[in-house]
Amino acid sequence: MRRYLAAALLCAATAGCSAPAPTQTTENLPKDQNVLFWSQDQRDAAFRSMEKVPKVVVNTIRAGNSVFPLPEGKPIDLGIDVDAHMAKQRNAGLVIVQDGKIRLEKYALGFGPADRWTSFSVAKSFTSTLVGAAVKDGYIKSLDDKVTVYIPGLKGSAYDDVSVEQLLTMTSGVKWNEDYTDPKSDVALFNLQKPVAGEDITVSYMKTLPREAPAGSKWVYKTGETNLIGVLVSSATGKSLSDYLSEKVWRPYGMEQDAVWMLGATGHEISGCCVSASLKDYARFGQFILGGGVAGGKSVLPDGWLAAATTKQAGIDIPGRGYGYQWWTNDDGSFAAQGIFGQGIFIDPKRKLVIASNGNWPTATDPEGVGTAREAFYKTVQAAVDKEAK
Repeated sequence: MRRYLAAALLCAATAGCSAPAPTQTTENLPKDQNVLFWSQDQRDAAFRSMEKVPKVVVNTIRAGNSVFPLPEGKPIDLGIDVDAHMAKQRNAGLVIVQDGKIRLEKYALGFGPADRWTSFSVAKSFTSTLVGAAVKDGYIKSLDDKVTVYIPGLKGSAYDDVSVEQLLTMTSGVKWNEDYTDPKSDVALFNLQKPVAGEDITVSYMKTLPREAPAGSKWVYKTGETNLIGVLVSSATGKSLSDYLSEKVWRPYGMEQDAVWMLGATGHEISGCCVSASLKDYARFGQFILGGGVAGGKSVLPDGWLAAATTKQAGIDIPGRGYGYQWWTNDDGSFAAQGIFGQGIFIDPKRKLVIASNGNWPTATDPEGVGTAREAFYKTVQAAVDKEAK
């Protein structure tokens, strides 16, 4: 059953408080493992308590003793009803940090600053950052290296021709179907994969996939490949992703609380998904990136890493947007980590701006326009910052 959850989760922002939701208890938690078919009430309960969902196992990402400060700044005037925006987004939390200060912080759905909320595919950007750290530390020699150098179990598969960088940009050319409505999609079939002794379950499945295009020639969103990136980092470093993230970012940068990272069926973090952290620690991760990847006074990432990671490396057939190293990029220089059901970290270096949001959209993706409304909100915040600067 835990494998089903891992597959289902492959998918893929001045203190204030809205009216609280009904009290959440573990009795509200779903008994089955298929997140896409949980009710809204079940998701409200589970997203704040994923480690309590039956059969779920997690590793802890340890925080340190010091906390990176996020002082309160002048409340930002957005000229809109923020509570109404949050209600339509079904936001559990929204924080705007600009020039290192909290300009807006609000919570809803019975969620608060001391609580954790799941990230879904926001975790992809955490995972790619660990690749940069592993390059800086010398565990990964070059992004031009073939993936099989670090994951020997993929030898003889379509990944023989794929570089680490092509895995990061999702341009491997290996065929993958991430349609959650299709029972024959790779996400659905991944659920049926049986663990093989001594091999990560992601490797067991991904090595069976055929090639559909030359490596580097076609972008396709593949969370299975982010899971491979996590296996690659762990194989190269000899450390769990949770321990490495704690070592390189969580402790030295000064995250306020421990976080947790969900494990797959063979005991490895689901690296394309499923970090649970507090809202302000998501914002702190945005600040870490905005600050050039420096933690504890030391650069965690190689020179030029963030410039490459957060700018368009692959086109995604959406005007003005692209894909970097597991970051969604915008041609105006801003970029974002995004997860299903409304999770996000939006970063705009030009305006020294970070917006972190947690939520429970009515649906996983955007048929009701909530994602479009979130993009419009980001632009509203950008415009407010620009207005202040005049």
